[in-house]
Amino acid sequence: MDTQKVWLITGTSSGFGECLVKSVLARGDRVIATARTLAKIQHLSQSENIRVLELDIISGEAAIKSIIAKAVEFWGRIDVLVNNAGHGAKGIVEETGSAQLRLQYETNVFGTLDVTTAVLPYMRARRSGTIVMIGSRTSWRAESPSTGLYASSKAALRVISESLAAEIEQFSIRTLIVEPAAFQTNSLMNTPYYTGNMISDYDQTRDSSAKWYETINALVKGDPVKAMEVLTDVVRGEGGAAGRPWPLYLPLGDLAVSGITEKCHRVLKVIDEWKDVTTGLNLDC
Repeated sequence: MDTQKVWLITGTSSGFGECLVKSVLARGDRVIATARTLAKIQHLSQSENIRVLELDIISGEAAIKSIIAKAVEFWGRIDVLVNNAGHGAKGIVEETGSAQLRLQYETNVFGTLDVTTAVLPYMRARRSGTIVMIGSRTSWRAESPSTGLYASSKAALRVISESLAAEIEQFSIRTLIVEPAAFQTNSLMNTPYYTGNMISDYDQTRDSSAKWYETINALVKGDPVKAMEVLTDVVRGEGGAAGRPWPLYLPLGDLAVSGITEKCHRVLKVIDEWKDVTTGLNLDC
């Protein structure tokens, strides 16, 4: 019986994706590594347990289904799908408007969903599989200026993943929503700040938030290698994950844990303070 897992990982040219490929291969599993440009991941193909594919997650349902079909042909199955590819837009909400928001959702929500729905038929047929969604702690702490587009897309991804998890668990397919914070991946830092519709009232807000992005790299301490080792442990049930129940959510990093905890406490505080006003609203019988 083949005990090796077959992982398909999107966005493997750098950051979390590249680190995860190396972690998975080191455990003896097989990897189908994908990226928008094949040339950027050719250096990964140094093992008999890896295959590389060009996959642009916003290329549309038909194109993605064709690529996933090719991926399945390598080893006959996909055991783990890791939706890591994404885009981090930065800009003031009123300045960016809905056009930029749609572009952000095209990658982080719609493209990710297209990949997932292309893989799911193969997992359903085998009644086995794991879907991993790489979200972000930012979706829990979107109060900072210029994070609205990115944070909202990751929040949308989390919510649709929660619903998906409830729908596919009947097929013995697991879902894992990963919420990392402050890791040295450059995924958000390298994206240009949107300045296509500058409004003078926001000049100070825009300037200060743009400067924050210029300096934040020096403050980010998270090690993406360690983070992806934890992710591999959880999927394989090894290391610190051995013997633990499956978590739907996986906050990664100190700031992820503290940020999500703080947000939950804030919401619970409002519920407690306002429940005498917000409850008891049923029809009078």
